[in-house]
Amino acid sequence: MESRPLRYFVAVAEELNFARAADRLGISPPPLSRAIRQLETELGAVLFERTTHSVSLTPAGEVLLVEARFALTALEAAGRRARRAAAPEPKLALAVKADGDAGLLEGILARYASDPAAVPVAVRLCAWHEQSRLLCRGEADVALVYEPYDRTGLDTEDLAAEPRVAALAVSHPLAARVALCLADLGLRPDEAHRYIDEVRGRGQDLAQLLTLVGLGEVVALLPASVADRYPRPGVVYRPVLDAPPAVLAVAWPQQSRSPATAALVRAAVSVAEEAREREREAG
Repeated sequence: MESRPLRYFVAVAEELNFARAADRLGISPPPLSRAIRQLETELGAVLFERTTHSVSLTPAGEVLLVEARFALTALEAAGRRARRAAAPEPKLALAVKADGDAGLLEGILARYASDPAAVPVAVRLCAWHEQSRLLCRGEADVALVYEPYDRTGLDTEDLAAEPRVAALAVSHPLAARVALCLADLGLRPDEAHRYIDEVRGRGQDLAQLLTLVGLGEVVALLPASVADRYPRPGVVYRPVLDAPPAVLAVAWPQQSRSPATAALVRAAVSVAEEAREREREAG
């Protein structure tokens, strides 16, 4: 199956209107209609229910829409990675949120540089939620990412796990407590990841989020290391004893066969293992 009919199909499926889809694609409606008919014939399935007033997806069309989006994204990603590999000076793109590396990034890059398969690394700093999208779109080759994140199409290896703390305004009623439980925050254990995800969306980065915490607008569940690295006059950090750990992983596309990507993953795992060993010896 070629990519063009899939692009045509996705446009119609998203617009649910042949004229708007044709305009979006820069073609006229008749060849678009013919292309969709040919695709239906090729698949042996009706993809759209058509009336004089509406267009809607059939069950087969709904399935194909999910798969077609994934396939087209993967195709575009492959092109981006191929262009990057063909550059005069190929680079490996590593996506990481600023201060979202559990203190491992410097060691990982140093270890990676000593690997024979290493190429120069372009570190792409990004916001929360961006790493998975950048990997799937081929805009990054590897990422360091904290749970929760979208694992679709990715392979991952956990690197570090640390307890979570609640970041609260000094004026918050719970700030006087030595330690907290999720119930104190009105949460059940199965709601913790959803809550963490929602609160992340309140700020583009950690600095913005802690500003909102200090203003009393939100309580954030953060990795415990944040408390040491980001003391704030208006913010206190309290352990949340039953919160899920903050797990940092290295992630890469499932279809990747890049020696450079594999070398960075090896470096990340090795550095993380050494960091855990030092913590055990110190503790």
